[in-house]
Amino acid sequence: MLSWVVVEHGTRLAAAGELGHTLEAVRWGADYLGRAHAAPETLYVQVGDGDSDHKCWERPEDMDTPRNSYMVNPSNPGSDVAAETAAALAAAAVVFSTPAPGGDRQYASTLLAHAKQLFEFAKNHRGLYQNSVPSVRSFYSSSGDEDELLWAATWLYIATGGQEYKACIAGASNLGGVRQALGWDDKFVGAQALVAKARYIYSPTD
Repeated sequence: MLSWVVVEHGTRLAAAGELGHTLEAVRWGADYLGRAHAAPETLYVQVGDGDSDHKCWERPEDMDTPRNSYMVNPSNPGSDVAAETAAALAAAAVVFSTPAPGGDRQYASTLLAHAKQLFEFAKNHRGLYQNSVPSVRSFYSSSGDEDELLWAATWLYIATGGQEYKACIAGASNLGGVRQALGWDDKFVGAQALVAKARYIYSPTD
């Protein structure tokens, strides 16, 4: 979401003297997600235990709750979280692909490589991540993966212009219909807004 703000309002952020700070925040998050993508079809999606962490009110330096890490992979899929991560990295790639101050095309290329691999992983290995990492059910369970797949395809199309991503958007069986809000478990509104802004994907009569 922060990347989307930069894409649409970068000049205003720059005028306010906040573009540099915003790019630092985007890079921090993108670095984390890139490192969590340990292999083409392996993504680490959780560190720690939600129940014990929510009971811990200490500084991070003093925490002694379990720091186990959990991943999704072909045997234990999480197409929702993988596609969401792909979207985030593709959006960050759009931010850093600009030649304007703060741009870093080599870094953008690295982010885009991660995003492409994660999208393919999500498409080829469908399954909700709470079924692979049951401990997330009490906190961030997912209602489906179609919104994240559409969201990811849209950001990848914006980042690359690739016809395969355009085809994914045009061929989606579920475009979300009328939604109430954009949230962590529902990205249909975001994808719809992006597609509307990039209306050249469809003919004027569609």
